[in-house]
Amino acid sequence: MCRLFAITSQEPLSPMVALQALDVMKEGHDGSGVGLFMTDLGGALEQFRGSPILSGIFTQEGIRRLDRYMMELGLLTKFKFSIRPAKEPPEGTPKRDVYLIRVYEQPSTWEGLTEAEFAERLMKIRIELTRLGEQDGSMMVFSFWPDTIVIKEVGDPLAVAEYLGLDRMGLSARVIMAQGRQNTNYAITLHACHPFFLQGFATMTNGENTAFVPIREYLTSRGFPGYTGYQSDSEVFTHILHYTVSRLGLGIDDYKHIITPLMDGELTRHPDSGFLRRLKHGCRFLTIDGPNCVIGCLPNKTLFMVHDSKKLRPGVAGGRPGIFAFSSEMCGLDRAIPVRDENYEFQPMKYDLVYVDASRKEIRRWNQWEPCIHLH
Repeated sequence: MCRLFAITSQEPLSPMVALQALDVMKEGHDGSGVGLFMTDLGGALEQFRGSPILSGIFTQEGIRRLDRYMMELGLLTKFKFSIRPAKEPPEGTPKRDVYLIRVYEQPSTWEGLTEAEFAERLMKIRIELTRLGEQDGSMMVFSFWPDTIVIKEVGDPLAVAEYLGLDRMGLSARVIMAQGRQNTNYAITLHACHPFFLQGFATMTNGENTAFVPIREYLTSRGFPGYTGYQSDSEVFTHILHYTVSRLGLGIDDYKHIITPLMDGELTRHPDSGFLRRLKHGCRFLTIDGPNCVIGCLPNKTLFMVHDSKKLRPGVAGGRPGIFAFSSEMCGLDRAIPVRDENYEFQPMKYDLVYVDASRKEIRRWNQWEPCIHLH
């Protein structure tokens, strides 16, 4: 099993908080990969909140190719972090040229774009950069989006973080998601590391998804270019979330009903039986087959956790007003938030959704037996 940790805080935190929490759950991941998602950024990057930020790993040739491509589009660099490790990488971690975090100035021709047009343009640039980099491995792009950083690497999470100097980079964020990967079904590749990200939506998963193929086929048939990749069976969780909220205009409670619908016999007793029957039928190809624990983040910085009906993957929520976390194990919570309010500690079960919005005042719970309120 993989291990997951996510934290949301009123004050920006170093990513080391999340990675140290993963480290105390070390028996649950094998060092085959680490993924880090950061949003609601602090520090030097907070001033660039509306500007797109590129995250990825590049060779020297990849940097030159990136510069040429971006200049042709009129995108100019206005701030960057370049991580160029001088020492040898940890065992199992490949030697890379540059880990890049770069903020871009939007060209004047983008003025007047609608929010949807802006989102589509950023997505298409990321997809094209990924395609160009696949030719020779010169560019591995993880995100291109405002107020967002995604870092991925093969190796032990804490060893990779120390190797990259993440504790010294001045990076900080109010929402951080981190995964320590336990390799199971796929080759050890960067793009199989969680969290996955698409247009402001991010998820990470501990578990298996044997319904992966029909879900992938359904999503790719929607005609949306962002539904691509799929080097991990867990990437579909991000895309289902995006589809639910962005394409269908529904909420994370509906997302829970889509991926883990109530049984037909249960639906007869639900107050929103008619709506849920239509939702279940219309989205039947998006039903997952676990066990899975899913932690996700919405564009509005709401952090949430759900499980499927098998509930064989652990997950616990806790914290205090101002700072809350979701963790695969209690020891992860103990490491990151040793002083907590017991009233907020909760272990979600198969019908539950727990979430914390950007106010970070409380952990809220919703259950599939309650009326649908289309939580955004």
